[in-house]
Amino acid sequence: MNKKKIINDPVYGFVSIPYEIVFDIIEHPYFQRLRNIQQLGLTSYVYPGALHSRFHHTLGATFLMTQAIESLRLKGVEITEEEAEAVTIAILMHDIGHGPYSHTLEHSIVQGMNHEVVSDLFMQRLNEIFDGKLDLAIRIFNGAYPKAFLHDLVSSQLDMDRLDYLNRDSFFTGVHEGVIGSERLIKLLNVKDNHLVVESKGIYSVENFLIARRIMYWQVYLHKTVISAEMMLVRIFDRAKALVQAGHELFGAPYLLYFLKNDFTLADFHKDPSLLDAFARLGDVDIFAAIRVWQDYKKDYVLSELSRRLTNRQLLKSNWRNEPFPEELIQELREGFALKHQITVEDAAFFIFSDATSNSAYTYKGSQINILYRDGTVKDITKASDCDNLATLATPVIKYYMCYPR
Repeated sequence: MNKKKIINDPVYGFVSIPYEIVFDIIEHPYFQRLRNIQQLGLTSYVYPGALHSRFHHTLGATFLMTQAIESLRLKGVEITEEEAEAVTIAILMHDIGHGPYSHTLEHSIVQGMNHEVVSDLFMQRLNEIFDGKLDLAIRIFNGAYPKAFLHDLVSSQLDMDRLDYLNRDSFFTGVHEGVIGSERLIKLLNVKDNHLVVESKGIYSVENFLIARRIMYWQVYLHKTVISAEMMLVRIFDRAKALVQAGHELFGAPYLLYFLKNDFTLADFHKDPSLLDAFARLGDVDIFAAIRVWQDYKKDYVLSELSRRLTNRQLLKSNWRNEPFPEELIQELREGFALKHQITVEDAAFFIFSDATSNSAYTYKGSQINILYRDGTVKDITKASDCDNLATLATPVIKYYMCYPR
């Protein structure tokens, strides 16, 4: 069977699958499930074109990895064929642990487990299925392989994951400010002291990358309407879970109800291998199909009203500011809403709530973006750049928001 397939990617054009095992992993149901998980959660409520999936993104990041390997090899960086295959597998599966609506329900479906942890579980299971052929890929993914720059390609502040999602999310949302020169950045990658660096000619490309990332976070990922929709989704799921565990019989696909009825943790996944298969059966459609039915569940006003509002895009209004909202104001609004709709103040908190979100386009913690000069010296991008404002991108920006019915 010919496994060297060519895929027509909307961002990069025709891309090829470099290794037969990569094809085999893509064909496995654990990976195919990513077709049913949107890359950007409910961002399509603001940008209608943002309907691309995690499947798209992982294939794109895999293509960029092949380009990075080729570029580094041309500069004399030793990457064996076994290492090239392994790091390609690692980036292919870096997001395989995402559940329905990606980050939005990441901590709601299974408590205390982020997608990286679930990705590792899927990798370990696939490693068993493929008779240990993923051993090296898992070591690289977890940063346990001596060639640290291979892990940098998979997970760092300038990895193939970020290079793909910025360009891809810009493409599908139409927010052109997020477009970056990924091809130039990859061509200027090098290795120094066992870590990934960017040659000094690429300083301005790195600056553009960091600024584009900042813009995309505040204009797309943390857009005030996107936050409102996603927080409503989280509260719908939490309410449904509480009702099911209290004995209510709600509509839902079998595996969705399974996770609503139980508060699973990582320890449960280790004890019961079948939980991973159950998790793999969940997709965006299972959640939204249930929500469309829950809007008619008249036994609970909170679940039905939130579901109705989300289904019809009648979202909660959100106000943003640089300081926390007064608790007195929030309590007053909740009491008024509770009185009007004859519900408890506790239930009104599902409709009126306040929280904070933060973002920094760059961080000094962990892997830094280092610039390599011709004399062999290396400087952090904030020290190498002549842009005075670049260092401020490492300072987290905190914004407070309050959501409430219009």
